[in-house]
Amino acid sequence: MARIPLFDARTMSEAQAEVYEAVVRGPRGRLVGPLRAAMHNPVLADRWQRLGEVLRYDTVLPKRLSELAILVTARRWNGQLEWHIHADDAAKAGLQSTIIDAIAAGEAPVFDDSEAWDIYTFARQMQLHGDVQEDVYERIHARWGTVGVVELSSVIGYYTLVAMTLNVHRIPLPDEVKAPLQVATDAQCGLPRLTEPAPAVFQAGAHPAMGER
Repeated sequence: MARIPLFDARTMSEAQAEVYEAVVRGPRGRLVGPLRAAMHNPVLADRWQRLGEVLRYDTVLPKRLSELAILVTARRWNGQLEWHIHADDAAKAGLQSTIIDAIAAGEAPVFDDSEAWDIYTFARQMQLHGDVQEDVYERIHARWGTVGVVELSSVIGYYTLVAMTLNVHRIPLPDEVKAPLQVATDAQCGLPRLTEPAPAVFQAGAHPAMGER
């Protein structure tokens, strides 16, 4: 059950109506998820939906790969509704079901292409450490340029905001939908520990608050 009253189109204000129309007429086609909370502040909701539209639908990254980064984020934060929406989007965009299922289970996926591996590694390191190793960063930059690496970090950051908003306010899944993720409570939060070290900035002794986790 949500902790706050959720947006109701039947009782919306004029300012809310403007945002609502922009959302339903845009590529989303409906108002769901964190916007149900953000609509309590129409200015916030409008900025939110504009940013989200760019990062979800209009980056230089292939759709299947941006959705892969979103799934890593949803798994990291136990984002049930985020996963419910974006696992379907990822599958429709061509991300293999074996990869989707492995991430959901907290296992290391097996990739058959280096692009997907690089996106997964970048997103995983960013979620676990708040930074990425230099070689990982450079591989993304080499493939998609400055625009691509900035967009990728923005996608991951934005969908972290989405996951936290959904979690904190208990925005519910649709009535007929069961929670798709088993809640991960381990230190890795559902992301498997692989063999690479933490980025240098977070290695032991290099940061006053955070060593390798």
